Amino acid sequence: MKKIILSVMAVLAFGYANAQDKEVKEAKEFGFSKGNIFIEGQLSFSSSKETNSFEGKDFEEIKKSNTVFTPKAGYFISDDFAIGVQLAMSSSKEENTDLITPATDESKISGFGAGVFARYYFLNLGQRFKTYTELGLAFGSSKKRVNSVETNKIDGFGVGLDLGMNYFVTPKMAISFGLSNVLAFNATNDKDVVNNTESKTNSFSGNLNLFNNFFDTPTFGLLYKF
Repeated sequence: MKKIILSVMAVLAFGYANAQDKEVKEAKEFGFSKGNIFIEGQLSFSSSKETNSFEGKDFEEIKKSNTVFTPKAGYFISDDFAIGVQLAMSSSKEENTDLITPATDESKISGFGAGVFARYYFLNLGQRFKTYTELGLAFGSSKKRVNSVETNKIDGFGVGLDLGMNYFVTPKMAISFGLSNVLAFNATNDKDVVNNTESKTNSFSGNLNLFNNFFDTPTFGLLYKF
């Protein structure tokens, strides 16, 4: 009987050790290590249509669309800390149509930006969920055209602190979720090309109410680890 008990204990100990080794291995697979490189991309698109009426008769129609693409590349200098570079490309369009005339005014804004970031992973929620905070510095420029005529040129820079999470679908691929502009400082210079005037703006914003932020400014994307 004693031999049987010892044998069962040995089997259980062996099984437990294997399970622990498996968990450690999976934790390393579904995560990051020093020397890893990742690329990440987020794409957002929105469109809307609004019709204004008076006494049951439509007199104005407003269409809006906006597209933003933000690719990133990062390198892990430790298991939890990464540094990298980022780009941003945006395009928006608004059409205001007078349904009585009819006549349409069209405005377009195209923008490009570049920057650097530092990301720290501070909490693992299981083996596949990795949460992080990210500090970024970016510079950007955009142009506004109304009916194909350039009217404004906007240059600026910003510093932002974000929170985010990666969920690893496979050891190499993860879904990214981010809360943008938890804290942010922005400085812009808006030059009116037509009237040759300038407007400079400095702004600081914070949204520490994560319940509201969760629904107001979420971003989604994909991450691939090398």
